[in-house]
Amino acid sequence: MVYGIKITKNDKLKHMKRTIVAMPGDGIGKAVLNECIRVLEAAGFDADYVNGDIGWDFWCNEGNPLPDRTIKLLEEHKIGLFGAITSKPKDKAASELSPALEGKGFQYYSPIVSMRQLFDLNICMRPCKTFVGNPLNFIKKGLGDSIVEPEVDVMIFRQNTEGLYGGVEWTNPNDQVYDALMTHPKFKKNFDWCPRPELAVSTRIFTKKYTTRIIKAAFEYAKKRGFDKITVCEKPNVIRETSGMMLKIAQDMSKNEYPDIWVENVNIDAQMMWLTKNPEKYNVIVAGNMFGDIVSDGFAGLVGGLGFACSANIGKEVAVFEPTHGSAPKYADYEVSIVNPIAMVLSAVMMLEHIGENSIANNIRNAVTEVIAEGKVKAYDMMKLSGSPEVILKGAASTAQMADAIIAKLK
Repeated sequence: MVYGIKITKNDKLKHMKRTIVAMPGDGIGKAVLNECIRVLEAAGFDADYVNGDIGWDFWCNEGNPLPDRTIKLLEEHKIGLFGAITSKPKDKAASELSPALEGKGFQYYSPIVSMRQLFDLNICMRPCKTFVGNPLNFIKKGLGDSIVEPEVDVMIFRQNTEGLYGGVEWTNPNDQVYDALMTHPKFKKNFDWCPRPELAVSTRIFTKKYTTRIIKAAFEYAKKRGFDKITVCEKPNVIRETSGMMLKIAQDMSKNEYPDIWVENVNIDAQMMWLTKNPEKYNVIVAGNMFGDIVSDGFAGLVGGLGFACSANIGKEVAVFEPTHGSAPKYADYEVSIVNPIAMVLSAVMMLEHIGENSIANNIRNAVTEVIAEGKVKAYDMMKLSGSPEVILKGAASTAQMADAIIAKLK
Protein backbone atom coordinates (compact mmCIF):
# COMPACT_ATOMS: atom_id res chain seq x y z
CA MET A 1 0.00 0.00 0.00
CA VAL A 2 1.43 3.35 -1.06
CA TYR A 3 -0.22 6.45 0.40
CA GLY A 4 -3.43 4.50 0.95
CA ILE A 5 -3.65 2.92 -2.51
CA LYS A 6 -4.01 -0.85 -2.24
CA ILE A 7 -1.97 -2.47 -4.95
CA THR A 8 -0.93 -5.94 -3.84
CA LYS A 9 -2.54 -9.04 -2.37
CA ASN A 10 0.68 -10.23 -0.75
CA ASP A 11 -0.24 -8.92 2.73
CA LYS A 12 0.84 -12.19 4.37
CA LEU A 13 4.39 -11.51 3.17
CA LYS A 14 4.71 -7.99 4.50
CA HIS A 15 6.53 -8.94 7.69
CA MET A 16 8.67 -11.65 6.12
CA LYS A 17 12.24 -10.99 5.10
CA ARG A 18 12.19 -9.45 1.65
CA THR A 19 14.50 -9.74 -1.30
CA ILE A 20 14.82 -6.40 -3.07
CA VAL A 21 16.12 -6.14 -6.63
CA ALA A 22 18.63 -3.28 -6.39
CA MET A 23 19.25 -1.72 -9.81
CA PRO A 24 21.85 1.06 -9.58
CA GLY A 25 21.86 1.77 -13.32
CA ASP A 26 24.14 4.53 -14.60
CA GLY A 27 26.04 7.53 -13.34
CA ILE A 28 25.09 8.63 -9.84
CA GLY A 29 22.58 5.79 -9.50
CA LYS A 30 25.09 3.59 -7.70
CA ALA A 31 26.05 6.28 -5.17
CA VAL A 32 22.50 7.20 -4.18
CA LEU A 33 21.31 3.61 -4.09
CA ASN A 34 24.18 2.45 -1.89
CA GLU A 35 23.53 5.20 0.64
CA CYS A 36 19.80 4.53 0.53
CA ILE A 37 20.35 0.88 1.40
CA ARG A 38 22.58 1.95 4.27
CA VAL A 39 19.74 4.10 5.63
CA LEU A 40 17.27 1.21 5.26
CA GLU A 41 19.56 -1.14 7.15
CA ALA A 42 20.17 1.39 9.93
CA ALA A 43 16.40 1.83 10.30
CA GLY A 44 15.98 -1.90 10.88
CA PHE A 45 14.57 -2.97 7.54
CA ASP A 46 15.53 -6.63 7.20
CA ALA A 47 16.05 -7.49 3.55
CA ASP A 48 18.40 -9.15 1.12
CA TYR A 49 19.48 -7.12 -1.92
CA VAL A 50 20.24 -8.74 -5.25
CA ASN A 51 21.89 -6.74 -8.00
CA GLY A 52 19.89 -6.15 -11.16
CA ASP A 53 21.83 -5.18 -14.27
CA ILE A 54 20.31 -2.27 -16.16
CA GLY A 55 21.53 0.72 -18.12
CA TRP A 56 23.81 2.09 -20.76
CA ASP A 57 26.76 -0.29 -20.38
CA PHE A 58 24.50 -3.25 -21.01
CA TRP A 59 23.13 -1.62 -24.14
CA CYS A 60 26.63 -0.95 -25.44
CA ASN A 61 28.00 -4.41 -24.68
CA GLU A 62 24.94 -6.65 -24.97
CA GLY A 63 22.49 -4.71 -27.14
CA ASN A 64 19.95 -4.76 -24.32
CA PRO A 65 19.80 -2.16 -21.50
CA LEU A 66 17.30 -4.35 -19.62
CA PRO A 67 18.78 -7.86 -19.70
CA ASP A 68 16.55 -10.91 -19.35
CA ARG A 69 18.32 -11.87 -16.11
CA THR A 70 17.09 -8.66 -14.49
CA ILE A 71 13.57 -9.25 -15.77
CA LYS A 72 13.63 -12.70 -14.15
CA LEU A 73 14.73 -11.21 -10.82
CA LEU A 74 11.82 -8.78 -10.85
CA GLU A 75 9.42 -11.55 -11.81
CA GLU A 76 10.62 -13.56 -8.83
CA HIS A 77 10.97 -10.92 -6.13
CA LYS A 78 8.33 -8.34 -7.20
CA ILE A 79 10.02 -5.28 -5.62
CA GLY A 80 12.74 -3.12 -7.14
CA LEU A 81 14.77 -0.10 -6.06
CA PHE A 82 16.17 1.74 -9.04
CA GLY A 83 18.86 4.43 -9.17
CA ALA A 84 19.10 6.23 -12.51
CA ILE A 85 19.82 5.61 -16.16
CA THR A 86 21.47 7.36 -19.04
CA SER A 87 19.26 7.54 -22.12
CA LYS A 88 20.40 8.98 -25.45
CA PRO A 89 18.80 9.70 -28.83
CA LYS A 90 18.53 7.03 -31.50
CA ASP A 91 21.63 7.97 -33.53
CA LYS A 92 23.84 8.41 -30.46
CA ALA A 93 22.72 5.07 -29.06
CA ALA A 94 23.53 3.33 -32.33
CA SER A 95 26.98 4.94 -32.50
CA GLU A 96 27.96 3.64 -29.04
CA LEU A 97 26.89 0.05 -29.63
CA SER A 98 29.78 -2.44 -29.56
CA PRO A 99 31.17 -2.99 -33.08
CA ALA A 100 30.53 -6.71 -32.65
CA LEU A 101 26.80 -5.98 -32.36
CA GLU A 102 26.45 -3.49 -35.21
CA GLY A 103 24.13 -4.45 -38.06
CA LYS A 104 22.35 -7.14 -36.05
CA GLY A 105 19.06 -5.34 -35.65
CA PHE A 106 19.47 -4.02 -32.12
CA GLN A 107 17.41 -0.93 -31.28
CA TYR A 108 17.70 1.09 -28.11
CA TYR A 109 14.62 1.57 -25.96
CA SER A 110 14.63 3.21 -22.55
CA PRO A 111 14.94 0.35 -20.04
CA ILE A 112 12.74 2.06 -17.46
CA VAL A 113 10.00 2.61 -20.06
CA SER A 114 10.38 -1.01 -21.17
CA MET A 115 10.22 -2.17 -17.55
CA ARG A 116 7.04 -0.20 -16.93
CA GLN A 117 5.35 -1.71 -19.97
CA LEU A 118 6.62 -5.25 -19.41
CA PHE A 119 5.36 -5.40 -15.82
CA ASP A 120 2.30 -3.21 -16.38
CA LEU A 121 3.57 -0.58 -13.95
CA ASN A 122 0.85 1.74 -15.17
CA ILE A 123 0.39 3.82 -12.02
CA CYS A 124 3.16 6.31 -11.35
CA MET A 125 2.88 8.30 -8.12
CA ARG A 126 5.09 11.36 -7.68
CA PRO A 127 4.67 13.24 -4.39
CA CYS A 128 5.91 16.83 -4.16
CA LYS A 129 5.77 18.07 -0.57
CA THR A 130 7.37 21.01 1.19
CA PHE A 131 9.93 20.26 3.90
CA VAL A 132 10.06 22.97 6.53
CA GLY A 133 13.46 24.65 6.53
CA ASN A 134 14.45 23.63 3.01
CA PRO A 135 16.27 26.66 1.58
CA LEU A 136 15.13 25.62 -1.89
CA ASN A 137 11.41 25.92 -1.15
CA PHE A 138 9.41 28.17 -3.46
CA ILE A 139 8.67 31.65 -2.15
CA LYS A 140 6.63 34.50 -3.58
CA LYS A 141 5.70 38.07 -2.72
CA GLY A 142 2.61 38.62 -0.60
CA LEU A 143 0.81 41.80 0.38
CA GLY A 144 3.07 44.80 0.66
CA ASP A 145 6.66 43.70 0.98
CA SER A 146 5.88 40.38 2.69
CA ILE A 147 7.40 37.11 1.54
CA VAL A 148 5.16 34.06 1.43
CA GLU A 149 6.33 30.44 1.42
CA PRO A 150 3.28 28.42 0.36
CA GLU A 151 3.03 24.87 1.61
CA VAL A 152 3.06 22.47 -1.31
CA ASP A 153 1.49 19.06 -0.79
CA VAL A 154 0.57 17.47 -4.09
CA MET A 155 0.53 13.92 -5.42
CA ILE A 156 0.80 13.59 -9.18
CA PHE A 157 -0.72 10.45 -10.65
CA ARG A 158 0.94 9.87 -14.01
CA GLN A 159 -0.32 7.20 -16.40
CA ASN A 160 2.89 5.31 -16.90
CA THR A 161 2.63 2.95 -19.86
CA GLU A 162 0.65 4.66 -22.61
CA GLY A 163 0.50 8.06 -24.29
CA LEU A 164 3.44 9.61 -26.10
CA TYR A 165 5.89 7.33 -24.28
CA GLY A 166 4.16 4.21 -25.56
CA GLY A 167 6.87 3.70 -28.20
CA VAL A 168 4.49 3.26 -31.17
CA GLU A 169 6.23 5.44 -33.74
CA TRP A 170 7.76 5.43 -37.19
CA THR A 171 10.20 7.30 -39.36
CA ASN A 172 9.44 6.79 -43.05
CA PRO A 173 6.32 4.72 -42.25
CA ASN A 174 5.65 1.64 -44.32
CA ASP A 175 2.80 1.36 -46.81
CA GLN A 176 0.33 -0.09 -44.35
CA VAL A 177 0.90 2.62 -41.76
CA TYR A 178 1.02 5.43 -44.30
CA ASP A 179 -2.16 4.30 -46.01
CA ALA A 180 -3.92 4.12 -42.66
CA LEU A 181 -2.82 7.66 -41.80
CA MET A 182 -4.06 8.90 -45.17
CA THR A 183 -7.59 7.76 -44.27
CA HIS A 184 -7.76 10.60 -41.75
CA PRO A 185 -8.88 13.80 -43.49
CA LYS A 186 -6.62 16.06 -41.43
CA PHE A 187 -3.55 13.98 -42.24
CA LYS A 188 -4.42 13.90 -45.93
CA LYS A 189 -5.05 17.65 -46.01
CA ASN A 190 -2.04 18.80 -43.95
CA PHE A 191 0.71 16.24 -44.55
CA ASP A 192 0.32 14.57 -47.93
CA TRP A 193 2.85 17.08 -49.33
CA CYS A 194 5.61 15.56 -47.18
CA PRO A 195 7.90 12.95 -48.79
CA ARG A 196 7.52 9.80 -46.79
CA PRO A 197 11.26 9.45 -45.91
CA GLU A 198 11.01 12.90 -44.30
CA LEU A 199 8.00 11.96 -42.17
CA ALA A 200 8.22 10.93 -38.51
CA VAL A 201 5.10 9.87 -36.57
CA SER A 202 4.67 9.26 -32.84
CA THR A 203 1.32 8.10 -31.50
CA ARG A 204 -0.51 9.12 -28.32
CA ILE A 205 -2.58 6.12 -27.28
CA PHE A 206 -4.94 6.08 -24.28
CA THR A 207 -7.03 3.05 -23.34
CA LYS A 208 -10.15 3.14 -21.22
CA LYS A 209 -8.89 0.33 -18.98
CA TYR A 210 -5.69 1.99 -17.85
CA THR A 211 -7.02 5.54 -17.94
CA THR A 212 -9.74 4.36 -15.57
CA ARG A 213 -7.17 2.70 -13.31
CA ILE A 214 -5.01 5.79 -12.86
CA ILE A 215 -8.06 7.99 -12.23
CA LYS A 216 -9.42 5.49 -9.70
CA ALA A 217 -6.11 5.59 -7.85
CA ALA A 218 -6.25 9.39 -7.75
CA PHE A 219 -9.78 9.39 -6.34
CA GLU A 220 -8.87 6.80 -3.70
CA TYR A 221 -5.89 8.85 -2.60
CA ALA A 222 -8.00 12.02 -2.42
CA LYS A 223 -10.65 10.19 -0.40
CA LYS A 224 -8.10 8.86 2.09
CA ARG A 225 -6.48 12.25 2.55
CA GLY A 226 -9.81 14.05 2.85
CA PHE A 227 -9.38 16.19 -0.28
CA ASP A 228 -12.53 17.29 -2.10
CA LYS A 229 -10.98 17.76 -5.56
CA ILE A 230 -8.80 16.07 -8.13
CA THR A 231 -7.29 18.02 -11.01
CA VAL A 232 -7.16 16.50 -14.49
CA CYS A 233 -4.14 18.08 -16.17
CA GLU A 234 -4.48 17.46 -19.89
CA LYS A 235 -5.50 19.42 -23.04
CA PRO A 236 -8.99 18.24 -24.04
CA ASN A 237 -9.80 21.45 -25.92
CA VAL A 238 -7.15 20.51 -28.53
CA ILE A 239 -6.25 16.83 -28.00
CA ARG A 240 -9.91 15.94 -27.98
CA GLU A 241 -9.88 12.16 -28.15
CA THR A 242 -7.21 11.15 -25.63
CA SER A 243 -7.36 14.06 -23.20
CA GLY A 244 -11.12 14.07 -23.70
CA MET A 245 -11.33 10.42 -22.68
CA MET A 246 -9.43 11.05 -19.45
CA LEU A 247 -11.55 14.04 -18.48
CA LYS A 248 -14.83 12.27 -19.27
CA ILE A 249 -13.88 9.17 -17.26
CA ALA A 250 -12.92 11.35 -14.30
CA GLN A 251 -16.16 13.34 -14.47
CA ASP A 252 -18.28 10.19 -14.69
CA MET A 253 -16.38 8.59 -11.82
CA SER A 254 -16.94 11.66 -9.67
CA LYS A 255 -20.66 11.60 -10.41
CA ASN A 256 -21.20 7.87 -9.95
CA GLU A 257 -18.64 6.78 -7.35
CA TYR A 258 -17.14 9.80 -5.57
CA PRO A 259 -19.86 12.46 -5.32
CA ASP A 260 -17.95 14.29 -2.56
CA ILE A 261 -14.90 14.80 -4.79
CA TRP A 262 -15.21 17.13 -7.76
CA VAL A 263 -13.10 17.22 -10.91
CA GLU A 264 -11.17 20.31 -11.94
CA ASN A 265 -10.09 20.56 -15.57
CA VAL A 266 -6.83 22.50 -16.03
CA ASN A 267 -4.93 22.49 -19.33
CA ILE A 268 -1.27 21.56 -19.05
CA ASP A 269 -0.05 24.95 -20.28
CA ALA A 270 -2.24 26.82 -17.81
CA GLN A 271 -1.19 24.42 -15.05
CA MET A 272 2.46 25.33 -15.54
CA MET A 273 1.52 28.95 -14.99
CA TRP A 274 -0.77 28.33 -12.01
CA LEU A 275 1.72 26.13 -10.17
CA THR A 276 3.92 29.16 -9.49
CA LYS A 277 0.99 31.43 -8.62
CA ASN A 278 -0.94 29.25 -6.16
CA PRO A 279 0.65 25.79 -5.83
CA GLU A 280 -0.94 25.30 -2.41
CA LYS A 281 -4.36 24.94 -4.08
CA TYR A 282 -3.46 21.62 -5.71
CA ASN A 283 -3.36 18.30 -3.87
CA VAL A 284 -4.17 15.56 -6.37
CA ILE A 285 -3.30 15.82 -10.06
CA VAL A 286 -3.86 13.10 -12.65
CA ALA A 287 -2.42 13.21 -16.17
CA GLY A 288 -1.24 11.14 -19.08
CA ASN A 289 2.34 10.04 -19.48
CA MET A 290 4.07 13.10 -20.92
CA PHE A 291 1.97 15.76 -19.23
CA GLY A 292 2.35 13.92 -15.92
CA ASP A 293 6.11 13.89 -16.43
CA ILE A 294 6.15 17.62 -17.16
CA VAL A 295 3.90 18.76 -14.32
CA SER A 296 5.64 16.57 -11.74
CA ASP A 297 9.02 18.07 -12.59
CA GLY A 298 7.44 21.52 -12.39
CA PHE A 299 6.09 20.89 -8.89
CA ALA A 300 9.35 19.24 -7.84
CA GLY A 301 11.06 22.54 -8.58
CA LEU A 302 8.87 24.18 -5.93
CA VAL A 303 9.95 21.81 -3.16
CA GLY A 304 13.70 21.70 -3.74
CA GLY A 305 14.20 20.20 -7.19
CA LEU A 306 14.96 16.70 -8.34
CA GLY A 307 17.12 16.01 -5.29
CA PHE A 308 13.83 15.66 -3.38
CA ALA A 309 11.64 14.09 -6.07
CA CYS A 310 10.74 10.46 -5.41
CA SER A 311 8.35 8.16 -7.25
CA ALA A 312 6.63 4.79 -7.31
CA ASN A 313 5.86 2.68 -10.39
CA ILE A 314 3.01 0.37 -9.45
CA GLY A 315 1.61 -2.72 -11.14
CA LYS A 316 -0.64 -5.49 -9.89
CA GLU A 317 2.29 -7.73 -8.95
CA VAL A 318 5.55 -5.81 -9.40
CA ALA A 319 6.49 -2.37 -8.09
CA VAL A 320 9.66 -0.35 -8.74
CA PHE A 321 10.67 2.75 -6.78
CA GLU A 322 13.02 5.42 -8.09
CA PRO A 323 14.06 9.04 -7.81
CA THR A 324 12.98 11.06 -10.82
CA HIS A 325 16.39 12.60 -11.43
CA GLY A 326 18.72 11.45 -14.17
CA SER A 327 22.09 9.77 -14.03
CA ALA A 328 24.12 13.04 -13.98
CA PRO A 329 27.19 11.33 -15.49
CA LYS A 330 29.38 14.41 -14.99
CA TYR A 331 29.19 13.83 -11.23
CA ALA A 332 29.63 10.08 -11.31
CA ASP A 333 33.44 10.07 -11.42
CA TYR A 334 34.05 12.51 -8.57
CA GLU A 335 36.34 11.05 -5.93
CA VAL A 336 33.78 12.05 -3.29
CA SER A 337 30.14 11.82 -4.38
CA ILE A 338 28.33 15.14 -3.88
CA VAL A 339 24.81 14.31 -5.06
CA ASN A 340 21.81 14.60 -2.77
CA PRO A 341 20.46 11.11 -1.87
CA ILE A 342 17.19 12.33 -0.34
CA ALA A 343 15.07 11.58 -3.44
CA MET A 344 16.36 8.01 -3.42
CA VAL A 345 15.73 7.67 0.31
CA LEU A 346 12.19 8.99 -0.04
CA SER A 347 11.60 6.54 -2.89
CA ALA A 348 12.57 3.78 -0.48
CA VAL A 349 10.06 5.21 2.01
CA MET A 350 7.38 4.75 -0.64
CA MET A 351 8.59 1.17 -1.09
CA LEU A 352 8.29 0.51 2.64
CA GLU A 353 4.72 1.83 2.67
CA HIS A 354 3.90 -0.35 -0.32
CA ILE A 355 4.90 -3.50 1.57
CA GLY A 356 3.31 -2.46 4.85
CA GLU A 357 6.44 -1.43 6.76
CA ASN A 358 4.83 1.82 7.87
CA SER A 359 6.69 2.19 11.15
CA ILE A 360 10.10 2.06 9.48
CA ALA A 361 8.84 4.32 6.68
CA ASN A 362 7.67 6.95 9.18
CA ASN A 363 10.93 6.74 11.09
CA ILE A 364 13.01 7.44 7.99
CA ARG A 365 10.71 10.20 6.73
CA ASN A 366 10.81 11.89 10.14
CA ALA A 367 14.61 11.63 10.16
CA VAL A 368 14.81 13.30 6.75
CA THR A 369 12.41 15.99 7.95
CA GLU A 370 14.54 16.68 11.03
CA VAL A 371 17.79 16.91 9.07
CA ILE A 372 16.28 19.43 6.66
CA ALA A 373 14.62 21.48 9.42
CA GLU A 374 17.80 21.58 11.50
CA GLY A 375 19.78 22.86 8.54
CA LYS A 376 23.20 21.83 9.78
CA VAL A 377 23.83 19.29 7.03
CA LYS A 378 23.10 20.39 3.47
CA ALA A 379 23.92 18.88 0.11
CA TYR A 380 25.39 21.21 -2.49
CA ASP A 381 22.01 21.83 -4.14
CA MET A 382 20.58 22.94 -0.78
CA MET A 383 23.44 25.43 -0.53
CA LYS A 384 22.60 26.73 -4.02
CA LEU A 385 26.05 25.83 -5.30
CA SER A 386 26.95 24.66 -8.79
CA GLY A 387 27.97 21.03 -8.75
CA SER A 388 31.73 20.49 -8.63
CA PRO A 389 34.20 18.63 -6.41
CA GLU A 390 34.99 21.92 -4.66
CA VAL A 391 31.57 22.13 -3.00
CA ILE A 392 32.83 19.84 -0.24
CA LEU A 393 35.44 22.46 0.65
CA LYS A 394 32.64 25.04 0.85
CA GLY A 395 30.78 23.05 3.48
CA ALA A 396 28.44 20.95 1.39
CA ALA A 397 27.71 17.46 2.66
CA SER A 398 28.80 14.54 0.55
CA THR A 399 26.29 11.85 -0.41
CA ALA A 400 27.55 9.68 2.43
CA GLN A 401 27.48 12.52 4.95
CA MET A 402 23.85 13.29 4.14
CA ALA A 403 23.02 9.61 4.68
CA ASP A 404 24.97 9.72 7.96
CA ALA A 405 22.89 12.69 9.10
CA ILE A 406 19.63 10.89 8.33
CA ILE A 407 20.83 7.78 10.15
CA ALA A 408 21.77 9.86 13.18
CA LYS A 409 18.15 11.10 13.44
CA LEU A 410 16.55 7.65 13.33
CA LYS A 411 14.67 6.73 16.49
